[in-house]
Amino acid sequence: MIAEELINQMIPPLKLYDTVEKALRWMDEFRVNELPVVSNRKYMGLATEHRLIELTDRSQALKELELEHQDVHVLQRQHFYDVMEAAIKNKIQVVPVLDEEQEYIGIITINDTIAAFGQMSALQGQGSILVLSMPERDYSLSQISRLIEEENVKILSAYVSPDEMDPYNIKLTLKLNTTDPSRIIATLERFEYRITAQFNDSSDNDVGRDRLDMLLKYLDI
Repeated sequence: MIAEELINQMIPPLKLYDTVEKALRWMDEFRVNELPVVSNRKYMGLATEHRLIELTDRSQALKELELEHQDVHVLQRQHFYDVMEAAIKNKIQVVPVLDEEQEYIGIITINDTIAAFGQMSALQGQGSILVLSMPERDYSLSQISRLIEEENVKILSAYVSPDEMDPYNIKLTLKLNTTDPSRIIATLERFEYRITAQFNDSSDNDVGRDRLDMLLKYLDI
């Protein structure tokens, strides 16, 4: 699922000549803490409730203020994991989406992202999650898949991201259709793959639900 598929068409952007009062009214109406400001289809930044609510003169135009998160956005073809990362890293509830010409085309709310996260088939039912760290030159999903499938286990989803602990490594997060990954871990370690984390699902411990709850608490929604 990519960013353009998650754009919320119900929330319009603000303009530079809109007032602080209008911005706060729209934030209350759309139940968000930030709204994008656009000028001639160019994204200018986010107007944020915590900054605007402190102003005594609410007739000021937004062009008179310093907007926040001017460099925070995703492109329309980016994966929705990138949307989640932008929201979490910057602690915002809306993520602007730009096209290939860097023009504004809409926003994605964190609620839209959570809904997409919950709908992913990889989070339906029981299973387990493994996180591997490896040099990028050693990454081969086909080889890893072969080792896992030889144990009669399937990969439901795979996500590659930078390893924050080592800039020369990548992290590979795998969702598997087994609640007992011990044989898989033993096999991967035998081939010198390093497992840095594992999570198991059960009927009483739904990892997908835990991740959603953690995301909600982190963003304080």
